[in-house]
Amino acid sequence: MMSARIVLDYNRMLAPNLGGNGIHPELLDTSADRFRAAAAVVDQWRRDGRLGFYDLPEQGESVDQINRFVASKRAEVDDVVVLGIGGSALGTISLHNALCTPGWNELRPEERGYLPRLYVLDNIDPTTIAPLLDRLDLRRTLVNVISKSGSTAETMAQYLIVRQRLAEAFQDDDFRGNLVFTTDPASGLLRQIAEAEGITTFPVPPNVGGRFSVLSPVGLLPAAFVGIDIAALLDGARAAVERCRSYDLYQNPAGIFATLQFLADTELQARLHVMMPYSDRLYSTADWFRQLWAESLGKRYDLAGNEVYRGPTPIKALGATDQHSQTQLYMEGPFDKTITFLTVRNRERDLHIPPLYQNDDALAYLGGHTLGALLDAEQEATARALAAQGRMSMKIELPELNPFTLGQLLMTLQIATVYAGALYQIDPLDQPGVELGKRLTFALMKRPGYEAPPAPEPDPRWIVR
Repeated sequence: MMSARIVLDYNRMLAPNLGGNGIHPELLDTSADRFRAAAAVVDQWRRDGRLGFYDLPEQGESVDQINRFVASKRAEVDDVVVLGIGGSALGTISLHNALCTPGWNELRPEERGYLPRLYVLDNIDPTTIAPLLDRLDLRRTLVNVISKSGSTAETMAQYLIVRQRLAEAFQDDDFRGNLVFTTDPASGLLRQIAEAEGITTFPVPPNVGGRFSVLSPVGLLPAAFVGIDIAALLDGARAAVERCRSYDLYQNPAGIFATLQFLADTELQARLHVMMPYSDRLYSTADWFRQLWAESLGKRYDLAGNEVYRGPTPIKALGATDQHSQTQLYMEGPFDKTITFLTVRNRERDLHIPPLYQNDDALAYLGGHTLGALLDAEQEATARALAAQGRMSMKIELPELNPFTLGQLLMTLQIATVYAGALYQIDPLDQPGVELGKRLTFALMKRPGYEAPPAPEPDPRWIVR
């Protein structure tokens, strides 16, 4: 499996390759002890049972249950609709876009191997949801409601709408077989409804937070419906856990990623962390990473209760598209960013560029190459141009894009996130800022037991109409 390892190249984060800018190797060497201390903290969190995502590769029984459930429903289902938001949606979108044929939902049934279409309703905009529900045959649609607490306002609002639509579509028939809940194994409103009404459920382990749940049934159940090999995903994740166990900074890819980003932020004030896949299929993975990094590391208080206001800001970009929209800023704007490129060495498909217009130098040079080669050249050119300007970047290369390598990538980035939390000396597992917003939403929607402080009356002088 050595050849199937993802590779992290951080040469262009280091000062000798950036004309003196960047992180000096001596600083990285002296940070090895700091990383060992952070790794010890993470190991203690794991022994305390706080890091349940580490154990997800060992959920063989859940994989069997998911596969049996999917097989029992396959002949009955044309469409799977996921109701979820944030960590209940972004991981599924990442898996689907990375591992299914692009344009999956537009393919003919035979081109999809008669597997269902997959829709993830990760927002509550009615102009998106209403047209989808109008065109679906709900009698042949499975709705997967995902909320660990069972009280997420957005998801439960969607559920109430879809439940009513299902009842209308089925008339006197029982529609509950077209619902499946992914929720807490023991408590919460969805758990209560499921037990009262006999609705199938899959558990989110209590010690797995939403943004760390992609490799739990949250992501695995929808992935299995569209034919993704979920056992291989977990095999890749297991390989990452083993590889990222080392206390040796230079042998631990999650450790080196976290430490470099931490040093770039705290020592060089590079507080903007750009993830830039050179693969359309990995763009949603950059979106998933944004939530993981932002919610985990953006904290007001440290572990000792001191007010610190810490956390880098993650940004997503897409190569080569955003070479034409963002890289001017990256090249010549403030020295406040790192860029992480995601690349795939061996693509499933490529397209040859025909050798036309051979008398025109502006076109002739393209002939005989492939689009993949051009994309690779664009990525390398961008990295070299950034380095020439003293700008920090690193590259994570997947040997190919498949469930095993994606499982490695997702687990490595999750482990890197908790290492970064320990380096920043903050709790990467809570989200008090998000919880405040949830409570205020409950209050504004008149949920009993919640009150919002009065808002100041808007001053018309400060409104442009």
